[in-house]
Amino acid sequence: MITSLLENKETVSFEVFPPKKDGEFDKAYETLSALGALAPDYISVTYGAGGSRAGKTVELASYIQNTLGIDAMAHMTCVGSKREQLLDVYRDLKAHNVTHVLALRGDRPRDMSDEQFASRDFAHASDMMEFLRVNTDLHLAGACYPEKHFESFSMESDLNNLKKKQEAGAEFFISQLFLDNDYYYSFLEKAERKGITVPICAGIMPITSAKQIGTSITLAGSSVPKAMADILAAYGDDPDEMRRAGVDYAIRQIRDLKENGVRHIHLYSMNRPKTTAEIVAGIRS
Repeated sequence: MITSLLENKETVSFEVFPPKKDGEFDKAYETLSALGALAPDYISVTYGAGGSRAGKTVELASYIQNTLGIDAMAHMTCVGSKREQLLDVYRDLKAHNVTHVLALRGDRPRDMSDEQFASRDFAHASDMMEFLRVNTDLHLAGACYPEKHFESFSMESDLNNLKKKQEAGAEFFISQLFLDNDYYYSFLEKAERKGITVPICAGIMPITSAKQIGTSITLAGSSVPKAMADILAAYGDDPDEMRRAGVDYAIRQIRDLKENGVRHIHLYSMNRPKTTAEIVAGIRS
């Protein structure tokens, strides 16, 4: 069980995502097997907006749990989901022995009208967590934001929402990606003062291409420190050197976290076993 692992040892875990096309699933299983060979403590599987790929999430989580023998955690979003839809996903997960979910609000589906958005069953992830806590036996995790959620008015408001998630049943949190560890250390101190007592895993994404700054980083609302900006300036037009520098940056970032007492690292693998393997080797050596 993931919560027991977090209590009793240092952990390294991965996030993966389902392929967009059904014909790519053979490669997805190859990717999962390669990542599983790195002996992560658990692997989480993302979820489409409004549950659009919920079945694929369950399929991959089942493979991780039952074939690879690694604890799986399925993402579950609520922005476009009705209560009964969530219970359907829960029953599907339970049938496949998957007992952990990362409960998220999720992004608004593009085809969701303003009226539908205003009348959705769950306004916040904490609302869904409370519903799942009462109506299922799932183990719940939540997301947190070292530089605050981009929609929050302030860090204080964001921390209040985090406390609501803990009170609603979150047993641990996984952070959004960050590139400057000082933000994470400051966030941990603020969360502790707010009364957050459950483990907080550090979410790390290796920046191996300049394109990621315009996609993943912008969407996450994370800042780009000078050290990363310098790497982009030096290697952004050289894919091989950019990849090498990005992997090295992630390794140094994680080593610093571990040296400062951070016990749980969650790698956003981007479905790239080679890159993930290099980072794992670098932080375990």
